[in-house]
Amino acid sequence: VSQYTFAMCSYREKKSEPQELMQLEGYTVDYTDPHPGLQGGRMFFNAVKEGDTVIFASDDEQDRILWVQAMYRATGQSYKPVPVIQTQKLNPKGGTLHADAQLSGKDGDRFQKHGMDEFISANPCKLDHAFLFRILQRQTLDHRLNDSYSCLGWFSPGQVFVLDEYCARYGVRGCHRHLCYLTELMEHSENGAVIDPTLLHYSFAFCASHVHGNRPDGIGTVSVEEKERFEEIKERLSSLLENQISHFRYCFPFGRPEGALKATLSLLERVLMKDIATPIPAEEVKKVVRKCLEKAALINYTRLTEYAKIEGPAEKETETMSQASPARKLEEILHLAELCIEVLQQNEEHHAEAFAWWPDLLAEHAEKFWALFTVDMDTALEAQPQDSWDSFPLFQLLNNFLRNDTLLCNGKFHKHLQEIFVPLVVRYVDLMESSIAQSIHRGFEQETWQPVKNIANSLPNVALPKVPSLPLNLPQIPNISTPSWMPSLYESTNGSATSEDLFWKLDALQMFVFDLHWPEQEFAHHLEQRLKLMASDMLEACVKRTRTAFELKLQKASKTTDLRIPASVCTMFNVLVDAKKQSTKLCALDGGQEQQYHSKIDDLIDNSVKEIISLLVSKFVSVLEGVLSKLSRYDEGTFFSSILSFTVKAAAKYVDVPKPGMDLADTYIMFVRQNQDILREKVNEEMYIEKLFDQWYSSSIKVICLWLTDRLDLQLHIYQLKTLIKIVKKTYRDFRLQGVLEGTLNSKTYDTVHRRLTVEEATASVSEGGGLQGITMKDSDEEEEG
Repeated sequence: VSQYTFAMCSYREKKSEPQELMQLEGYTVDYTDPHPGLQGGRMFFNAVKEGDTVIFASDDEQDRILWVQAMYRATGQSYKPVPVIQTQKLNPKGGTLHADAQLSGKDGDRFQKHGMDEFISANPCKLDHAFLFRILQRQTLDHRLNDSYSCLGWFSPGQVFVLDEYCARYGVRGCHRHLCYLTELMEHSENGAVIDPTLLHYSFAFCASHVHGNRPDGIGTVSVEEKERFEEIKERLSSLLENQISHFRYCFPFGRPEGALKATLSLLERVLMKDIATPIPAEEVKKVVRKCLEKAALINYTRLTEYAKIEGPAEKETETMSQASPARKLEEILHLAELCIEVLQQNEEHHAEAFAWWPDLLAEHAEKFWALFTVDMDTALEAQPQDSWDSFPLFQLLNNFLRNDTLLCNGKFHKHLQEIFVPLVVRYVDLMESSIAQSIHRGFEQETWQPVKNIANSLPNVALPKVPSLPLNLPQIPNISTPSWMPSLYESTNGSATSEDLFWKLDALQMFVFDLHWPEQEFAHHLEQRLKLMASDMLEACVKRTRTAFELKLQKASKTTDLRIPASVCTMFNVLVDAKKQSTKLCALDGGQEQQYHSKIDDLIDNSVKEIISLLVSKFVSVLEGVLSKLSRYDEGTFFSSILSFTVKAAAKYVDVPKPGMDLADTYIMFVRQNQDILREKVNEEMYIEKLFDQWYSSSIKVICLWLTDRLDLQLHIYQLKTLIKIVKKTYRDFRLQGVLEGTLNSKTYDTVHRRLTVEEATASVSEGGGLQGITMKDSDEEEEG
């Protein structure tokens, strides 16, 4: 006895709790006749309990039988229901045939609806199963290719099982099966579907093994019809494969499906074989692939130009290439060149591996591709005006791609590109050389020698040829204010406008030519050599003009202690300093005469710097000589000295007489200190400042020593002594603070001067009785600084 209670439940869709529930205990289930007017089913049965009847319905007889049997077991009733059809068979004379007739009619409609009645009643031996299999396989493949996920023509395992079963059951030949499969796959492939070439290869190899009688198991036959169909398919497949290889960028975009292009080439080699066993010569395959890649170059370039026109700005839709302006033509060809490079880079990245057997063919394909581009490029370049440099970016773009490609570097197109641009580069360098020389000449004529950072007026307006917009380009010389590029290129901007402009132009020109990365070594070396020699000539002219200007400026300067070095003189000094720095970068070229030429410029600059240091020192020393000349008036025995001494002594009885000679010493010391500060602040090169100060100190001490030597037999006047002591002590201290080394400071000349002044000081102390008023040669921290 079951411990469960069974119930019939009615659920709403996707609900876990029943909408209605009816316990079956106590009910009796049985089949029943159709109930006209009720909807929802065709076959009826009911459950009865004490006069309460529940009617159920199902769609077909089999379903009704299953439900009745389930409910019969659940109710546990003693009476077992019997289907109406079986009842009528048991009692054919009694009852009505209406239900049976109705049932058979409904089932008949269903069979007819699916078109199966003819097949169910047909004799399998009389059907054309080869024809039917072809339909079955075609419709299966159509259904498979409509799947949302690409199957590449492969059947699912269930589909393969059905097709295998059909072939085995009805004797469909394997060769016929694969010939049909090849036909269907090729049709889909020709219509744009992506089909795995490996699948085509399998089917083709299977058919070829039958046709050529090379079955691995040694048994296999082929019909005449199959052989003829195979030859037709082979020819069609060969055309399909060649077409796919010619359109490899579009049939296998970005190398997808992975390995498909390589498999297609392998299949093409198999298709080209005369039979299954004899390999085809490699040259024949290469010939076919070469022909395909030649077509591919034309196809790729044609589609690319169409795409470029679509992508380009549609400002003038009716404007043709011949009507466009030169600038527009150059813009279009530059854009097209970028797209061409992108196409070849994609080919290299995604398809080169498949053509690894024939890398030379891929290079020939690229050269053919560039040959088509050459026609458009030459047309656009011929339309450019003379002495226009806007086309240089096109060269740089193409050359940077070609020189890094081992197969295309110095190839046919690359050499053609160089032949076009060699005259342009030579012409450009010629014009730039002339322009720079002109700017030097005019610039130095109008030069104010003010530091660039202090310039308020405009730079010399010298027209330059227009230059391409490359990473480091040469903009036109600005008409207003200091160029923005000067502070960025140089740490200091104390040079003159002309010199800074010159250095920048030479550097920018060399950078421009360097950025061209000329691929042909001989011409590249010629360009470099010419630019270095040009820079040497320009720097030589700059140095000579600067030195001449320096001499003229210094000659006009004062020779008294009022002299303060003008900013223009410091600027000239800085120009030579910068020329020395720039020569290393602008003029140095390894090897031979060029290196000697660079050394010559270096020597010229070094000699010029030595000369201007000597000129400056001479100027400073002349000021000191002027001071000593004034002190000479106090020499013992001179008329001026006697009058001055008598006058001072007489006046000292009545008024406080100021220290004689101190004004002269103070003005000279102030002259030295202020000029030291000016040079330290405004001249850039520390090494040259140190040389200048060394020579200035040494020359000053030497002049004082000579002046004292001329007076060995004379006792110094008290004013001379006090002035010289102060000058010598302050000079020693000031130059020591400026970094002059001890060896230079304590030279033999200085020792001689020091001893003489010390002796004179001792003599004066005894004879004058303290007339030095605290001025002494002894060092003292408490001494008043003036």
